[in-house]
Amino acid sequence: MKTLVALTTLAIAVSPAAAVAVWGQCGGQGWTGSTVCDAGSTCVVSNPFYSQCLPGTATTTVSTTTTATTTSSAPGSTTCSNRTKFKYFGVNQSGAEFGGSAWPGTWGKDFIFPAPSSIDYFVGKGFNFFRVPFLMERLVAPATGIAGPFSSAYLANLTTTVNYITGKGAFVALDPHNFMIYNNAAITSTSDFQKFWTNLAGQFKSNTKVIFDVMNEPNGIPASTAFALNQAAVNGIRASGATSQLILVEGTSWTGAWTWVSSGNGAAFAAIQDPNNNTAIEMHQYFDSDGSGTHAACVSSTIGVERLAAATSWLKANNMKGFLGEIGAGNNADCIAAVSGAFCSMQQSGVWIGASWWAAGPWWPADYFSSIEPPNGLSIAQVLPQALMPYL
Repeated sequence: MKTLVALTTLAIAVSPAAAVAVWGQCGGQGWTGSTVCDAGSTCVVSNPFYSQCLPGTATTTVSTTTTATTTSSAPGSTTCSNRTKFKYFGVNQSGAEFGGSAWPGTWGKDFIFPAPSSIDYFVGKGFNFFRVPFLMERLVAPATGIAGPFSSAYLANLTTTVNYITGKGAFVALDPHNFMIYNNAAITSTSDFQKFWTNLAGQFKSNTKVIFDVMNEPNGIPASTAFALNQAAVNGIRASGATSQLILVEGTSWTGAWTWVSSGNGAAFAAIQDPNNNTAIEMHQYFDSDGSGTHAACVSSTIGVERLAAATSWLKANNMKGFLGEIGAGNNADCIAAVSGAFCSMQQSGVWIGASWWAAGPWWPADYFSSIEPPNGLSIAQVLPQALMPYL
């Protein structure tokens, strides 16, 4: 249990001298810069660590802080009390799954692995988790099938990335980013899929900071099929000798949190079995109109809390742990509030063990709204300090 300090904003008229431009920082714990906003904007508290000049008023303002103990927080509130920190918190390091139609493809042309400097940046911020997507067809050639031998070159690159991350003391989730599709066809053989995971987990069974993410966003298949394949993977991972690592399982319908129950995943995945009792349910959630994560606008400032509510209730009712493997949103006030509200509700629930932002990665274009790749990803200036850092 933890009680946080609430921040109160007082608006008073002042001279515009040394004013902060709209969208700039104007306050927060430890802030020593100007607290005066340009005319036409107001210094608004986003969280205890960050206040920002936002448009919407004709009066220049100063942000002043006072302390007040709070015992609860409304959805979207900037104060989050009585919460439990995530065990894992970080980012997706996207790139090795790029150029999906080029098999095996060429490193540096069709796909790329994460930059060590990017890993260093987030570790320096206090993040301790990285989800690394990769393409199955590059690791196991279609000519031999998913139960076949690994490509030594691609495995070497993947292993180098894993070792760099875990050498920094962080956790890394291996994520076959295939949507339960391999060689342009749905994966149907539980025995082959189990063998794939037995082989892959065997490569990393001695590294306790490696996490096994069974399959990114299965879709177009029944929840019962997704469950059977995930259960086979869990069996294969444990059979490899990887007994201590966390396993993340994902459901059908893109493993969406907002459709977890309605898609049938709730009924199916309640039966997941792990002899080591170290498996969590991975869900993904975006806050745009269709939940696809392809639009910068969010439905509302409270949509984060709303779209996670049913999944959180299911996790509690089934004594399960959840992991939000993908979350992303635009750089605007509604989205920042939605993300902050989502994280607050998750940490207050006690059933979510972690989350990772989508996405970092060296090849995201400059205008990709949820890019958090340093130094200039669009999510760094506002989303990182306002909606992510407070929940570390």
